Amino acid sequence: MGEDEIKKRKKLAQKILKNIYYYKLCEGCESVILIDSVFCPVCDGYRFDKSLEHIEKAVHELANKKQSSVLPADYFNEYFGE
Repeated sequence: MGEDEIKKRKKLAQKILKNIYYYKLCEGCESVILIDSVFCPVCDGYRFDKSLEHIEKAVHELANKKQSSVLPADYFNEYFGE
């Protein structure tokens, strides 16, 4: 994982932790998503954990590991370039 990616993920983690009440955790793929989401944009899951402790733990874990989710933008970038 490159240094830029680490900085980017840690900066995003700080943003989420400052506004943790606006997020929830998908129980299907453990992605941290906006509280208003009806379905998870990563796995289409519909079961969520709103526990602040679980969200905080997940944010810390995700900030320190490489992205493993495949997002629609990843498909676009792979086929059409960034």
